Amino acid sequence: MLTARAVATPGAQGSIGTRDAKDALHLQTATRTLFHVSPYTPHCALIEADGDHAVIGISPGNSYFSAQRVNDLAQWGVDHFRRVDLVYTDLYVAEMYEALGYTPDDARRKAVKNLRGVRAKVHNAVEEARAGLAGLADDGGDRIRAHAMSDLRANPAYRQIHDQLWGRLERDDEFRGVIDELVGRFLAAKVLGGQTGTPEQREICLRYICAEAPLFLDSPAILGVPSSLNCYHQLLPLAELLYSRGHGLRASRNQGHAIVTPVEPVEPVAPVAPVVEPVPSAQPLPSVQPASTPDASAAAAAPTHAGDDR
Repeated sequence: MLTARAVATPGAQGSIGTRDAKDALHLQTATRTLFHVSPYTPHCALIEADGDHAVIGISPGNSYFSAQRVNDLAQWGVDHFRRVDLVYTDLYVAEMYEALGYTPDDARRKAVKNLRGVRAKVHNAVEEARAGLAGLADDGGDRIRAHAMSDLRANPAYRQIHDQLWGRLERDDEFRGVIDELVGRFLAAKVLGGQTGTPEQREICLRYICAEAPLFLDSPAILGVPSSLNCYHQLLPLAELLYSRGHGLRASRNQGHAIVTPVEPVEPVAPVAPVVEPVPSAQPLPSVQPASTPDASAAAAAPTHAGDDR
């Protein structure tokens, strides 16, 4: 997934992904990783608090998404939301690798390998989360689901939003400018050492972004939920545009975004024994002689010897 540059989120405070102490305790016992949740806006924080739905994006070939991390994200999702969808990108992956400088054959091989890996991680995570729900009243298969991005092309709402985005590229100068800046910045950083990308490279990046963007705009309409929080470990592309004020291309009212990152474990600190200062040994007090009479002084001065016959 392409990501926007890091910026401060406007107004919302981060949380540990729990709504009270009981939730925090449950999260620590139910998962192996705690997550820090930073809603992008205060309204996004309200959508998080509603807990209707989370869509969690998973990128192929990204070392961040280890099998354990994907399992933990799935478990975090079902712990905090009534519905969860894990979506992994499988559109334009080989083309993106080729745009990044791989030969066509190497790009295809890399895409096949990485897609096989991410598909297995996502489906295993969903099955593990469902197994944890077995026996509960809400253990139906719809609590958590897995999707390839390509699956959504059969979804009418997704297709409609996707088509509208392509139309906007021709008539919405604000949207086009943001897209062009995002594509150019990505190519300059990843491939070109600051140079301008070719038209073919820019076109592939553009298609990649537009394939993902419907879920940034209105995942409730696409996935059939009242409201939805789009979760990723970095700021989503277009977030600054989609959640700004005024007219133009904006996320739907029931769409939110949060940056969800693992809380770094804190190494336990060994207790430090208190330092005990040695107590100085007691010094003998000087003897105090009583005031003596002349006779007593003389007696004291005269040595005595036991058994002396003198």
